[in-house]
Amino acid sequence: MSTSTEIREQVRTRQWMDRAFAWLCGGATLVSVSILVMLIGKIVIEGVARVNWQLLTSFPSRFPEQAGVKSALVGSLWLIVLTAFISVGVGVGAAVYLEEYVPKTRIRGLIQTNIANLAGVPSIVYGILGLGLFVRAISLQQSLIAGALTLSLVILPIIIMASQESLRAVPDSIRHASYALGATRWQTIRHQVLPASIPGIMTGVILALSRALGEAAPLVMIGALNYVAFLPQGLRDPFTALPIQIFNWTSRPQPEFHELAAAAILVLLAMLLGMNAIAVFVRYRYAKHIRW
Repeated sequence: MSTSTEIREQVRTRQWMDRAFAWLCGGATLVSVSILVMLIGKIVIEGVARVNWQLLTSFPSRFPEQAGVKSALVGSLWLIVLTAFISVGVGVGAAVYLEEYVPKTRIRGLIQTNIANLAGVPSIVYGILGLGLFVRAISLQQSLIAGALTLSLVILPIIIMASQESLRAVPDSIRHASYALGATRWQTIRHQVLPASIPGIMTGVILALSRALGEAAPLVMIGALNYVAFLPQGLRDPFTALPIQIFNWTSRPQPEFHELAAAAILVLLAMLLGMNAIAVFVRYRYAKHIRW
């Protein structure tokens, strides 16, 4: 009897601890979401009235009523396009090589550990690296290509890890069936493995580019300009970006510039949500055509 009573007490204790942990996790989630809603609500209240066509088509100005984000918006689009052009091919290629060609040895484990560690490095460290390597050593100065190369360093580990996870999710039976029909390894990867892993790869790539779009610390470190009243025409031209413009406006004491900063944050959020929506659409569209 005493043994069964002790067992029931242990079961009740575990159930109570399980419920307490669930409530603790729920409370933490509620607090986090509440803070996020409060911040977004404050930004919307301050900046929604300033979001108009003039904001998108005007250059920055010392006069708040005439200021806009045209140069910062175009600079951000330039940066994202160049960063995608540099990092996507390199990242996906590295993931394919590590996952499909390199045997599981200690060297591969060391490489994987370093990639995982690099994914968690603060972005400002990459900014310092970009300042020393691209801006000074290679003499690219504060140009678009220097900013794109620096942001590529930030997101490359993320793209590699996301692509590797997508490649691992493809069942080995697909590979074995392709080999059994006489296909080479490259033919198997090209015609079977990569098409099956495209949804995960594209999702990881777009989310990584979304992070690059919102980065300000690396661009500040390489010396991106705070005030740009022209549009960049080439890869070696100076530039600014939306996070830099937001940082510049929030550092000013006038409340009108704070409203402009809130409006620019809403524009940046709209771009980020749009990229995330594209990631969801791509994953859903390609996943419908894959049957394992």
